[in-house]
Amino acid sequence: MRERGPFIDGWRRVLSAPAIAAGGFVITVLLALPLGYAMRGMLEAHLGRSTTAAAVAHGIEYDWWQEFTSQASGIGTTFTPAIIGAAATLDNISGVLDGQAEIGPIAAALGIWLAVWTFLAGGIIDRYARQRRTGPHGFFAAGGVYFFRFLRLAALAGVIYWFLFAYVHEWLFTDWYVDLTRDMDTERRAFAVRLAFYLLFGALLLATNLTFDYAKIRIVVENRRSALGGVIAALRFLGRHPGPALGLYALNALTFLALAGIWVLVAPVPGRAGVALALTFAAGQLYILARLLLKLQFVASQTALFQSRLAHATYIAAPAANSLDSPVVEAMTQAQ
Repeated sequence: MRERGPFIDGWRRVLSAPAIAAGGFVITVLLALPLGYAMRGMLEAHLGRSTTAAAVAHGIEYDWWQEFTSQASGIGTTFTPAIIGAAATLDNISGVLDGQAEIGPIAAALGIWLAVWTFLAGGIIDRYARQRRTGPHGFFAAGGVYFFRFLRLAALAGVIYWFLFAYVHEWLFTDWYVDLTRDMDTERRAFAVRLAFYLLFGALLLATNLTFDYAKIRIVVENRRSALGGVIAALRFLGRHPGPALGLYALNALTFLALAGIWVLVAPVPGRAGVALALTFAAGQLYILARLLLKLQFVASQTALFQSRLAHATYIAAPAANSLDSPVVEAMTQAQ
């Protein structure tokens, strides 16, 4: 049988388990609902029964929007034009590179999402590594087995990310950037320096992300118990296979850029109410689903790459977790 490349093989694994993507989408929507409800209350309180309310209900009123954001607090401060269409994607990327902290409610929702993802990650990697159905029991059992291992891994990752954003980001964009551009007479040169620092900081984030991605994979595929051991094993793997690992990451990243580019070109701008607004909302949800599928593709393709380099295609050390058969099934099995 001709071996598929990790990128193609990753998509095959993702599409063979559509329930994972569907479940991830449902979880994302459920976590967003409380924030949306809180925003709805703030908008309702601000608009009341004014004539502006009727105008806002039928389209965008930028004058009112600016008035609202100038008076808003908490989650209301996020209700800016940057949430429209493709601008949200660009704003998120900029926020990460600039080290912008999230406000309390969004940070709390993000923390819950990360905790849920940490639990599900073990089941997801286990399912993609086995390349066969494991059933709900097997999936959630794997999630439970690796949850605390991944929590320890997340603590290590948190320390490194904290250091990068708290210190390295400060050194690059506050100290060194100011020192290097203080005597520059053109904005073009200053922009080139800032762009170089963005690339350097992005490379550090990429290296950290890659290391902990493969640490999770090694913990699951090889049934490792030590989070630190998983990180060291991931570094060894990346050191021995830097080209394939970086090439696969670049291919997935280009897929993300292509998706973002398509979204920039086709993302609808909310106009009048009714069908147009509903179509705008539906397009946004499809984009979120596509982003989720791409996130799963990163996991599946990296798992495929690791298995193709260090083991055979479906190797995984831990035995599959199977639910106990009912007495009827057991009796039928013995009869056969």
